[in-house]
Amino acid sequence: MMWIYLAAAVVSVLLGAIQLGSGDTRFYLWATTAAGSVTGFFANRNHLATLLLATLPFAAVFGAAILRRRSENRLPLWFGALFMGLVVVGLAAIRSRAGVILFGPIAIASLLAAWIAAGRGRPGPGLLALTGGVAAAIGAVAILALPPILARFDVQSAPEGRFEGWPIVAAASETWLPLGSGIGSFDAVFRSVEPLEQLDPTFFNHAHNEYLETWLEAGWLGAALIVVFLLWYGRRLWAAWKAGPSRERDLQRAASIALLAMLVHSGVDYPLRTAALAVLFAFCAAILEKAGQPVARDQT
Repeated sequence: MMWIYLAAAVVSVLLGAIQLGSGDTRFYLWATTAAGSVTGFFANRNHLATLLLATLPFAAVFGAAILRRRSENRLPLWFGALFMGLVVVGLAAIRSRAGVILFGPIAIASLLAAWIAAGRGRPGPGLLALTGGVAAAIGAVAILALPPILARFDVQSAPEGRFEGWPIVAAASETWLPLGSGIGSFDAVFRSVEPLEQLDPTFFNHAHNEYLETWLEAGWLGAALIVVFLLWYGRRLWAAWKAGPSRERDLQRAASIALLAMLVHSGVDYPLRTAALAVLFAFCAAILEKAGQPVARDQT
């Protein structure tokens, strides 16, 4: 199934390139998407960025594991190197601020997982190819596309709606404790408390912070479920990363990185409200759950 997501990520970036080059809305799948944005199969560019970040560690470990097995088939290795470079170029074109910020930590964690998958030995040409794919793409982006990316971080150009909305959501949450306003009620609740001076042609469809929106809609129970999940995640993360290289542990480490990318991005957006990313999140959680089970060490 993960190869399906990797293929979908590649095709989505290619579709995004067509969207960017076309200059109109013919190649967008959703009417709410503005022309000029690179969104691929999604309506929101941030969600495409999340997909790329979440699939990056799997491409890295799939490629590096070939080195441990000493397989003559180097196709997964070269695919991993090219995919990691494609992610860099894709994020540069998407210009998702969260995607750009998260790329560094996710790439480092992915390369570390790849090193473990390769057998924890001295980095050879294969691992250097993975690292080189990233470095070459970063260099190309820095030379050719850095100004538009930096412009996305210009806080003086336009106010950031989510930062203005968060205090309003937090204040509204207090009035609905302890049970919350009800799952799916965010839009109606926010409209009832939105200050008149903030009204404009756009609307705040979600809090752009899943933890805050859960606090509003589900109250203490929602917060407790998040804490329980994070405790589970921490335990499985530790189990996966302290183990040696094996096919199962490689996948679990990659899944832990993918989950981390989606969890962190959920603090400033709502990626898990898209079906594709919600399924990917559940799939990664299922993989990571097996980190609590013993597995035979596999060095071949």
